[in-house]
Amino acid sequence: MEESQIINAHIAPCGINCGICLGHLREKNRCDGCRIKPAVTFKSIDRCIIRNCIYLEETTSGFCYDCEKYPCQRLKQLDKRYRTRYKVSVISNLNSIKSTGIKKFVESEIDKWTCKSCGAMLCVHRENCRNCGAPRTDKLHFDWPNVVC
Repeated sequence: MEESQIINAHIAPCGINCGICLGHLREKNRCDGCRIKPAVTFKSIDRCIIRNCIYLEETTSGFCYDCEKYPCQRLKQLDKRYRTRYKVSVISNLNSIKSTGIKKFVESEIDKWTCKSCGAMLCVHRENCRNCGAPRTDKLHFDWPNVVC
């Protein structure tokens, strides 16, 4: 299995960490997320309403937290879906990026999403490490007080 590393460009404008997505971690037809121009364009990226938001273009940071409508209804829906399915809050991610900066956020994501058993990158869409099968740890949580809805 090819190793992957989270970089700043893997953090989408909406706060999703594309570096832990199965689409990025797979070996064939790898998706690098919406910030990196891929050789092959994925329809999901082209159709993403948040990525193509006219208000996002007006932000200086390139993140939704910088928008006058933050958090908009679409972001709230995305946050609810990710909290329910994957125990990850994109709004909490955005608040963390805003308060600590992208560098510290990426460092914390690397710590959270690295398998403690084998060192491989964990996948947000899987309960266990794709490399060794170890379960995800309890370090995967989000800070409820920072989730603004």
